[in-house]
Amino acid sequence: MLLSTTPTIEGHPIREYKGVVTGEVIIGANVLKDFMASLTDFFGGRSTTYEKVLIEAKDKAMNEMMQRAQALGANAVVGIDVDYETIGQASSMLMVATSGTAVVI
Repeated sequence: MLLSTTPTIEGHPIREYKGVVTGEVIIGANVLKDFMASLTDFFGGRSTTYEKVLIEAKDKAMNEMMQRAQALGANAVVGIDVDYETIGQASSMLMVATSGTAVVI
């Protein structure tokens, strides 16, 4: 399945629009990850612990969106948007939402 943030895919005309598809993932960061991130925050540098969580959540949301597109008979998703939000008490949860248009090319 082709996935694109652009509204079209060069060289592949859209033959049919199947509709909007989404993928949502809410993932928590555990106490150990919070502790390690606080050390990174104190000493400086990148927090690979949280980066891994972000990547995992984004990948799961994209896969969920792709599965929903396949269920509609699509072979591509265009116009993909990825949103990140923190939610929950003390912003302890990360929500990643993806959306796009399922199409047949």
